[in-house]
Amino acid sequence: MLRQVVFTLFLFLSTLAAAEAISLVSVDGENVNMRSGPGSNYSVLWELGRGFPLKILGRKGDWVKVEDFEGDSGWIYGKLVAKNPHLIVKKKRINVRSGPGRNYRLVGKANYGVVFQTIEHSKGWVKVKHENGLAGWVKRDLLWGW
Repeated sequence: MLRQVVFTLFLFLSTLAAAEAISLVSVDGENVNMRSGPGSNYSVLWELGRGFPLKILGRKGDWVKVEDFEGDSGWIYGKLVAKNPHLIVKKKRINVRSGPGRNYRLVGKANYGVVFQTIEHSKGWVKVKHENGLAGWVKRDLLWGW
């Protein structure tokens, strides 16, 4: 019985560690550097803006190894990411609608790489808001992030 409890606890903790290793975060700052290694002495690969969604691949000290929606990876100082839900457009051009469905009025369009704050999810659609004020609904599979 004790072996079974220990084994179950081990599996539970392993699952938690795996979930943490692949969690999603967003950039929490302006002009944040993604670097080639875990430290400020490594070269800058990309400069990312507020809300840019990333997947955490690992950690080393105060640094997190991340991957973006295109599969590019690098390192960001851990205090510059947060668990704020954001999404990024992964298609060439998408429609933003007044409600969660294709029959709702078009309120705007967004191009590849545009970042939105996530407001709400509903049946395969996501209500989003852009920093310029545009808000509406987008089909979930046109976006990457959370």
